Amino acid sequence: MPSSNQRFLALDVFRGMTICFMIIVNTPGSGQFSYSPLEHARWHGFTPTDLVFPSFLFAVGNAMSFVMAKWANLSQSQVLGKIFKRTLIIFLCGYLLYWFPFVELDKDNHLILSPISQTRILGVLQRIALAYCIASLLIYYLKPKASVIIGGIILLLYWGVMMWFGDPNDPLSMTGNIGYKIDKWLMGENHMYHGEGVAFDPEGWLSTLPSVVNVIAGYIAGQFLQQKGKTYEGLSKMLLAGFACIVVAYFWDLVFPINKKLWTSSFVLYTVGLDCVIISAIIYVVDFLGKTKLTYFFTVFGKNPLFIYLLSEVGAGVLYFIQPRTDVSLYSWLYENIFKHAGLYFGSLLFAVSWMLVCWLVGYILDKRKIYVRV
Repeated sequence: MPSSNQRFLALDVFRGMTICFMIIVNTPGSGQFSYSPLEHARWHGFTPTDLVFPSFLFAVGNAMSFVMAKWANLSQSQVLGKIFKRTLIIFLCGYLLYWFPFVELDKDNHLILSPISQTRILGVLQRIALAYCIASLLIYYLKPKASVIIGGIILLLYWGVMMWFGDPNDPLSMTGNIGYKIDKWLMGENHMYHGEGVAFDPEGWLSTLPSVVNVIAGYIAGQFLQQKGKTYEGLSKMLLAGFACIVVAYFWDLVFPINKKLWTSSFVLYTVGLDCVIISAIIYVVDFLGKTKLTYFFTVFGKNPLFIYLLSEVGAGVLYFIQPRTDVSLYSWLYENIFKHAGLYFGSLLFAVSWMLVCWLVGYILDKRKIYVRV
């Protein structure tokens, strides 16, 4: 029978795998030369990379299922204080991450303060913060069963809102969907993401609502594993639930396509289903087969997930900022002069894996010193 510590180990491995893959897909040597599975789907569709972010949200829900059990002995004000404090810190970290390094070079190569008027407001950590906050409040006040029902209502309402209020000709286009219009109205183009060639935010306000369901699903899965994870019956039910979500998502995709950048309802169910299957496989290997020799590599990431993710992004930002020669970042210089010799695509992957290993080394040192950064 798996012990409590082993169940924590399996979840640490799941979180660690998510962070490991997230670093690899976020920091290729050259974005122009990434293997297709390491790129997001251009619009409708799905790639392995599209699973990373929702898996992180699922892992947040897993962790909540252990933490929230301790809240029973706390007052309402204490619980709300913990929820809002964590939300604010994570959101602020995400905002500062996009503003970092806070300075830039002007045309005369002088350092000037980066204008806050052009800083992106939303992003990955901001979505994590908001989804965690809403999911926590729902589960705390309405309990898990009611939260699941509300989660289903959110997915159905999001489908209806997207189809009814978007551009009549193509309500799911990048600049024709209602989420884009809301973001543009609330924030303005200068505070939105421009990586798609236009001002479009894949972590927009409206599409954050269905992402709450990923957190709720992670909570339900974590709670279920605590109660039934010791049995093959429990693991079988987890697998069946995962397959059921995948099947429903497949048919929903026919009318509301799987789309990570819009975070469609079918995308939510598809990723929840895949996460249930993956975490079941990990628990089977770690807990039931007892094969834990290779798990330490991932638990290093899993024990300090938020810190290591921030480290990877901040570190990459520093590499982009440093210029060994005019108009050439250290990031690009390393790829062009070292990794590119292994091939355009393989060299780009090798760069990403090398950066992931650098981040792992920092995590390893922290783990050996029993330093765990908690928010």
